[in-house]
Amino acid sequence: MGKVVSSASMSLDGFVAGPNDEVGPLFDWYEAGEVPWESAGGDMTFHLTQTDADYWRSWVGRLGALVVGRHLFDITDGWKGTHPLGVPVVVLTHAPPDGWGYPGGTVEFVTGGVHDAVARAREIAGDADVGVAAGEIASQCVVEGLLDEVAIDLVPCFLGVGRPYFTEAAGQVVLGNPTTVVEGERVTHLVYPAQRG
Repeated sequence: MGKVVSSASMSLDGFVAGPNDEVGPLFDWYEAGEVPWESAGGDMTFHLTQTDADYWRSWVGRLGALVVGRHLFDITDGWKGTHPLGVPVVVLTHAPPDGWGYPGGTVEFVTGGVHDAVARAREIAGDADVGVAAGEIASQCVVEGLLDEVAIDLVPCFLGVGRPYFTEAAGQVVLGNPTTVVEGERVTHLVYPAQRG
């Protein structure tokens, strides 16, 4: 069975987006090199350094499914049914949207809570890892003891205000020493073990 891992680009002051969901400089490292990486839908191409590309491919190569919240789903229009990482997406929501859908899409909705969403993602992923979105979903996973690792793509900037990686609901948490430290261009990739409840 794979791990449950939260992952996001984060500012030095702990934000994964601005107050209006803008990412600002948080994604600059996706265009800091010469190595192309194309999204699963073919509608985006990033240009990473070799170091960042190696890290990114390793992370994406372990993923079998993602769990996201309704807010992220809505602002991306569900990635039109195909997430850029090319893995199925489980959306945790109080109510699935009416009339939403794209042919061949790999998005499904779970209304029973974070345990059910992670369980469904694990079923889909098999032996691969399950990624969970930062913010509300990652925080709920911390509270429920579902998270195995916290991965941070730490960007050398301050946003000052915005959407935090973990909300106040997560409470005080002490993680283990990093198991991964990779210095990229305009980013440092960090992975910390989280204690399971």
